[in-house]
Amino acid sequence: MERPQKMPKVAKVKNKAPAEIQITAEQLLREAKERDLEILPPPPKQKISDPEELADYQHRKRRDFEDSIRKNRSVISNWIKYAQWEESQKAVDRARSIYERALDVDHRNITLWLKYTELEMRNRQVNHARNLWDRAVTILPRANQFWYKYTYMEEMLGNIAGARQVFDRWMEWEPDEQPWLTYIKFELRYKEIDRARKIYERFVYVHPDVKNWIKYARFEENSGFISGARKVYERAVEFFGEETLDEKLFIAFAKFEEGQREHDRARVIYKYALDHIPKEYAQELYKNYTIHEKKYGDRTGIEDVIVSKRKFQYEEEVKANPNNYDAWFDYLRLVESEGNPDQIRETYERAIANVPPTKEKQFWRRYIYLWINYALWEELTAEDEERTRQVYRACLQLLPHRIFTFTKVWLLYAHFEIRFKNLTAARKSLGMALGMCPKDKLFRGYIDLEIQLREFDRCRTLYEKFLEFGPENCITWMRFAELEMLLGDTERARAIYELAVSQPRLDMPELLWKAYIDFETGLGEFEKARLLYERLLERTLHVKVWMSYAQFEMSCAEPGEEDEEVSAEEAADRAAQAVALARRVYERANTALRGVKDKEERVLLLEAWRTFEETHGDEISNEKVKQKMPRRIKRRQRVQAEDGTEEGWEEFFDYIFPEDESAKPNLKLLANAKLWKKKLEEINQPTTPEGSDGNDADKGDSDTSVSSSSEEDSDEEKE
Repeated sequence: MERPQKMPKVAKVKNKAPAEIQITAEQLLREAKERDLEILPPPPKQKISDPEELADYQHRKRRDFEDSIRKNRSVISNWIKYAQWEESQKAVDRARSIYERALDVDHRNITLWLKYTELEMRNRQVNHARNLWDRAVTILPRANQFWYKYTYMEEMLGNIAGARQVFDRWMEWEPDEQPWLTYIKFELRYKEIDRARKIYERFVYVHPDVKNWIKYARFEENSGFISGARKVYERAVEFFGEETLDEKLFIAFAKFEEGQREHDRARVIYKYALDHIPKEYAQELYKNYTIHEKKYGDRTGIEDVIVSKRKFQYEEEVKANPNNYDAWFDYLRLVESEGNPDQIRETYERAIANVPPTKEKQFWRRYIYLWINYALWEELTAEDEERTRQVYRACLQLLPHRIFTFTKVWLLYAHFEIRFKNLTAARKSLGMALGMCPKDKLFRGYIDLEIQLREFDRCRTLYEKFLEFGPENCITWMRFAELEMLLGDTERARAIYELAVSQPRLDMPELLWKAYIDFETGLGEFEKARLLYERLLERTLHVKVWMSYAQFEMSCAEPGEEDEEVSAEEAADRAAQAVALARRVYERANTALRGVKDKEERVLLLEAWRTFEETHGDEISNEKVKQKMPRRIKRRQRVQAEDGTEEGWEEFFDYIFPEDESAKPNLKLLANAKLWKKKLEEINQPTTPEGSDGNDADKGDSDTSVSSSSEEDSDEEKE
């Protein structure tokens, strides 16, 4: 029985996903080509043994070339290969015929002409080659290769006249610069200096560039014709004129004169160039001029060069940004150092012409100093009174006084008129200033001026106008009163102070009240000063007022210059009375500050009171003040953001005063509970060392934790 034939097992592909690297048919072919898997054998070498085989070979090759030419006549490489093959077969006539046929197809192909002429020159057909070059340069006169090859061939053949003739024909077409230089080098090789000079003459007019004139001058210099080189440079300067001058020409001219040791000539050339060439195009000129002066000039010349260079830099800065007033200041300072009045005035006029574009004072702050410096220079250096007055008036007319003004300019103008004994004009200008743009600084400057002139009635009038303009200005009231004190009119000074403190609105009332109190104290009017303190306390309960009041009461006990003969008993009684009055002030202050929300002020007062009692009191009064000292505790409060959300808790220090604590039984109960707990811990732990109580912190409510209650600990925490 035959067994059934088993089928071969088919391999199961577990991963049917595409491979990461895919191989294409193009890649397979490319790799096969790179590895040369199909290498074709080279054709067998054919050896020609008789003329018949040679003729057959030539016939087949010519037929192939003709077929390729017939297929595409415009492919010049096929023509060239055909002609080169014919040349290799020693058939020069056939090659020449092929080139002529190719030229009929494309007569503008430079490569074809070059290959054709090379064929003739290789076969020593000079006349043929010369004819070809003539034809080439006639058809394509702008192809420089033909001219170079043509002249080179004539020179190699020794036909110098023919080469010169070719160069002349070439120059008639006015080619680029290099053919001219090649022609000049050709003449120089045969020592024809005059011919080279004539070529340069034509060259610099055909190509009128600065570098070509410089080459012409250096040619004359190298040939030994120094005067000729100088004339060439001079002709170049005249040729370009003043409008198209170039710094390179003058640098070369100056270096030429420097090489001939004509340093004065070089200096004149540099200065002429700097005067006629725009500054932005003369940077290298400045540099070379500086080097020249450092080498051959004196100190004055070097400084002139440096100054001119800096002036050029400043000119560039102000030209780039005319409103760069700092650059103008530096430029003017440099110009003033030279001492040329006309140039200084011109520069100032250029500077002040750059008015700020906007009517905002911040942009005018630097600009106004240009006018101030201009006026001061006219007055102090130029000593021209009328021009100084014109400068000040022009500046004041320019300022937009309805928007803003500069008090400094008004005051400087007034002082200028006073220096020249024109008091009426000074007062008139200041009065006009107060009418147009009243300012505090302007009033004060005018008043100081009148004080120096000892015109006190005018000062009083100005102060009255000043106070009408700004009645809330405490400094003005104080200075008005000080003026009356200097004049010895105490009643007027007191009346001024009374008017001042009665004003409904003041900018710094504390300074005014202090000045008024010091005024009465200085006159020895202690009762009036005390009444002033009482009036001030009716308006404010600030802690510094109370402390100043207490210090005033103590100062009343100090003996003055008139109390030298007071006995010791009277002095002691006066001191005791002053201490009692000061203590009474502290008590009143403590009572008044109970209702103030800011507890820091009350703490500050109690500390000052304790210091006072330690100095002037006894043990009883000192102990009484210590009992009033508060305890500092730490509290917590919720912190809310601007949108009302809670951000957590924050801790802060608060003060509990014994007087307030007695009014709140809950706090007193908490303190008693704390004291009881402390005693209980002492009973339970009798052997606990001193200072261990501080390690266990007592915890109170969720929002309050009380620190140590002793007065010494609270003092340390405050410090």
